[in-house]
Order: sequence, then C-alpha cells, then structure tokens
Amino acid sequence: MADAIELWGEDEWDSPYVFSAFVALREKGLEFQVRTLSLEKGDHRTGDYPSRSITGRVPALRHGDFWLSESSAIAEYLEDAFPPPRFPRLYPEGVRERARARQVQAWLRSDLLPLRMERPSSSIFLGEKVKPLGAEAQKAADRFLRACGELLPRGAVHLFGSFTIADADLALMLQRLLANGDPVPEPLAAYARGIWARKPIQEWVKHGR
Repeated sequence: MADAIELWGEDEWDSPYVFSAFVALREKGLEFQVRTLSLEKGDHRTGDYPSRSITGRVPALRHGDFWLSESSAIAEYLEDAFPPPRFPRLYPEGVRERARARQVQAWLRSDLLPLRMERPSSSIFLGEKVKPLGAEAQKAADRFLRACGELLPRGAVHLFGSFTIADADLALMLQRLLANGDPVPEPLAAYARGIWARKPIQEWVKHGR
C-alpha cells in the first residue's frame, strides 16, 4: 500500500505557497488529503505540528512518516519521489531550464515585497479590497513586468515550452496585478490567463471559502 499523502495548509485557502504545493500535487496526478490549520488561532504553533514541519509554517507535506515544509522544496521532492515519465513533469527536462525555473520560484518568494504587501493573494482569492499602488510597490511592479518580458519569449504560453510549476507561481504573481485592475501588457496578461485556466489551478480558485 502506498504511503498516504497529506497537504497541510491554512483554512482561508489564500496562501500563495499552499496554492503552489496544491497545484504541484494535482499536476502530478497524486491522491492526497488537505488538512487545514487556523493561522489566526495559532494552530501552526501548537501540538506536534511545529516539530513535524520543523518551521511551523504552511504548507507542509506529509508523505508516510516523512514531513517537509516550504513550497518549492515540496515541489522538488514530488518531482524526485514521483519522477517522469511515469508522472507528469513539474520542472523542465534540461539542466539550465530547471535552474531557471528554480530561479523564478526563488525570486518570487524572496523579492518584490512592496508589491506582495500591497497586492496580497487575499485580494485574488478572497476579494480583499486594495488601494492604488504606492511609489515603492509601483517600482516593484514595473521591475517585475520588465523581468517577465525577459523571461517569456514573445507569444509564449509557457516559460519552457510546456507547463512547469514555475508557470503557476509566475501567473499568480501576475494575477496580483490583473485581479486588481493594474495595467499589465497584453502578452503577459494572455499568458497569465492561459495558465490560470488549468484545471488544478481552477480547482483551487473555485474552492469554497
């Protein structure tokens, strides 16, 4: 019998990092259960969750008796534990392309803080109202869109020829702008809409909240 898989997330269903891990699991075609914690109530700091997840953050993946947190680490683990060609790819086949995909993921998690703060993922998934971008957030948005123009070949529907988990993460960042009426060049908007239409992503978007 295969080891059971659980994805531990938060009960608001608006975390971009739980989103990424959820999409990775669905894209792999794996059976799993979602367990939710109330971050507002501090569930992630109580019981045995902090010691099992190590970081006390969400998402965390439980695969049998193995626990792992951090969304990009979860995606890389799933790629190794359920490898292609038996399971769909989450990362490009080429060494350089895989490195670039990981670069994109790391960049989106570690940079652009003013933009992420003023366009939180709750504004996408929960309809949270936002104000016009401040000066620093606008600078971050401009820098983000310029970088997207460098990353995406003209007219491309994927970063690397076919879908990767980096596409899901990049499309979510673009949705921070699109969902709030901020200007996005049409080629990038079309790319984001195409990625957003994927079944695993729409399953997350349409989940009851």
